[in-house]
Amino acid sequence: MRSHTSLAVALLVSVTILVLLAGPVSAQQARRGGLYGDWNVKMEFNGRQMDSILSFSRAQDGNMTGQWISFMGVNALKDVKFEEGKLSFTRVMQGRDGQTSTSTFKGTIEDGKLSGTLSSDRGETTLTGVRAPRLPRAAGLWDLKTKRADRESTATLALSADKEGKLVGTWKTERGELAVSDVQFSQGKLAFKAKSTNPDRAFEANFEGTIQRDTLTGTLKTQRGESTVEGTRQGAALIGTWNLEAVSERGTRQQRLVVNSDLSGLYGSFPIKKINFQGNTVAFPMVMQFGDQSFEMSFKGKIEDNKLTGELTSSRGSQKITGTKVVRTGGRRGN
Repeated sequence: MRSHTSLAVALLVSVTILVLLAGPVSAQQARRGGLYGDWNVKMEFNGRQMDSILSFSRAQDGNMTGQWISFMGVNALKDVKFEEGKLSFTRVMQGRDGQTSTSTFKGTIEDGKLSGTLSSDRGETTLTGVRAPRLPRAAGLWDLKTKRADRESTATLALSADKEGKLVGTWKTERGELAVSDVQFSQGKLAFKAKSTNPDRAFEANFEGTIQRDTLTGTLKTQRGESTVEGTRQGAALIGTWNLEAVSERGTRQQRLVVNSDLSGLYGSFPIKKINFQGNTVAFPMVMQFGDQSFEMSFKGKIEDNKLTGELTSSRGSQKITGTKVVRTGGRRGN
């Protein structure tokens, strides 16, 4: 009897150790097999490759919802279903003359890749996509105030992400510039090393702090002592997702503007390298590419009373833009 009991205990201990070693499923692993979020997708359109964005979320009633975002604007998806890796939905698009066209999608999501077929009365088109990369929330420009004893000074922390999402940056003060390296950011906790780029003035520091929404607090440690750090994010009023209404001679369309924490962005599915935001004025250039053809557009506007208004102009005419910022009811955790 004792031998059986000992064996059972040993097996239980072994299983427990294996579970502890394996650890919980990471957020990134869970996200690979999930649906919600943005997907960068590609398909053929009139002999040309067209880039679009599929954005999926959950409505207040618990049902799955989605949007098809492209240069044509934003179209709501209907009958979104996702079970055991299989995805299906219906897209209804409205033409310039008021006519509508309906297409259905059936496909799969596996290992972070989306693929399937979009079918309509015009035929079938293959659609492929990957999950859109998410910029770490720490990226961007931070206006800082540091205090040690009775001495206060200002600085600017600039953090950017490379293609793999690794953060690097600079710490600028009136006395010079420090190169920021070994950046660690997880669950709102930020840490990095800073070293002087001036060979005649060796200087090293270590920072540890916390980011909550658009504020940064922490401690900078050097050989001379510790300084408290408080900072705010530049462009906080603009950063986020905006639901837009674009009005032109051709009619009214819904569109989306996404402003990242480093003030890069997306207008519809088209990338914006840099958005200028001074005071309450907003401006950015943009190049729209269709196959081997491209044309430039530019936006100028302002933010007042939490509303974005302005004009988007190009060689094809202009559009009056009005927008409201999407308010998230629940904050995202992690990077």
